[in-house]
Amino acid sequence: MPITKDPQLNQTLAQGKPFLWANPDFDSAAKGLEHGLSMDDIHQADARLRRFAPLLTKLFPELEQAEGLIESELLAIPAMQKQQFTDLPGRLMVKGDHALPVAGSIKARGGIHEVLCHAEQLAFEQGLLRNEQDDYLKLTEADARTLFSQYEIAVSSTGNLGLSIGIISAALGFRVVVHMSVEAKQWKKERLRNRGVTVVEHSEDYSAAVAAGRAASDADPNSYFVDDENSPRLFLGYAVAALRLQQQLQQQQIAVDAEHPLFVYIPCGVGGAPGGINFGLKQVFGPHVHCFFAEPVQAPCVLMGMQATDKQHPPSVYEVGLQVDTEADGLAVSMASGWVCTVLEKLLSGVVTVSDDSLFRYLYQLWQTEGLEIEPSAAAGFNGPLQLLNSAEGQSYLQDQKLDPAMSRATHLIWTTGGLFVPAEEMQKFQQRGAALEDA
Repeated sequence: MPITKDPQLNQTLAQGKPFLWANPDFDSAAKGLEHGLSMDDIHQADARLRRFAPLLTKLFPELEQAEGLIESELLAIPAMQKQQFTDLPGRLMVKGDHALPVAGSIKARGGIHEVLCHAEQLAFEQGLLRNEQDDYLKLTEADARTLFSQYEIAVSSTGNLGLSIGIISAALGFRVVVHMSVEAKQWKKERLRNRGVTVVEHSEDYSAAVAAGRAASDADPNSYFVDDENSPRLFLGYAVAALRLQQQLQQQQIAVDAEHPLFVYIPCGVGGAPGGINFGLKQVFGPHVHCFFAEPVQAPCVLMGMQATDKQHPPSVYEVGLQVDTEADGLAVSMASGWVCTVLEKLLSGVVTVSDDSLFRYLYQLWQTEGLEIEPSAAAGFNGPLQLLNSAEGQSYLQDQKLDPAMSRATHLIWTTGGLFVPAEEMQKFQQRGAALEDA
């Protein structure tokens, strides 16, 4: 059986060079509702996060100004656009999830939402909460902590999801186990251990860590496994970002319609977080939003999953000779979520791949021009606009979607993913590597 539907694509992937893949199954009018999720589900997830907002403010005082909502800024980056994207028509912006409070990455919304779902369910079952109108601050009291301490929450991660799940679970009083794959950075492991989280280190990649974590959790009836590959709770928590972005665009008087298309470029690992955001954006903006995922040239697992002959069982990037050899630890995944690939079958516009050298150049350029500090994974999306405009595949996509006349009024949104909690010495190393590449 062929690895993907397109034998030529297998050869292109094996070369490990940046390129743009346009999804042949993309349908600008599709919303993906045949998979059972809808705008109502996104609104329910948003309502849950708002119910928990007072509790989150009490647990994390840094949320006080935002009244308990975990959200990032929508930022114009005119200096970087002028210096590095001179010929880009339209507006270049950043959705700053690299600075999301509490967990410091794009994983904050989804990860925290899933743990709150579980905590809420236990609280209802044990009578700690009567209904959704009850005072959720009760869940910070001794009775709740005693209850939660009887249960374990487990997750497998390359880093950022582990931070998200670990921080909120420990704060509520759960026992927490995070299975870290070989790609995970040491400082992320130490940050979790400092909060009382048990970190299990694995010598294999993310997919192997997921299998091990799931098996260990399944053996304990009081353990709840957060499954980044197959979790609607995570997915919908990520999707809430679309509602927040809609509000931010309105506040900045930025239109999204047929005359003002929105292009969004999101770093992608196993597919859960970008998939949820893509799904949410299509519910909110319909045919006027075009989402492209950004993956390392050595780990384009969702690209392969989207073109697999069997999306439910996507192939590994190892099958085309790639090695997942990348400094973008959050994106270092060999095999995509089959469930996410099926949901996104008609929703995802395409995928761009990016080299590690480009990641370091972009993070350095962003710091130099705008003073924003991001980790390598978070820089992946910056390759998107250039690939879209300068590649034959990108030009064909714009023509097929009849977008050429509107490009001067387009908004290009780079979605960043992590960086807030990177230790200063690590960030300095990132920037030094980027500076050396710039000078080369």
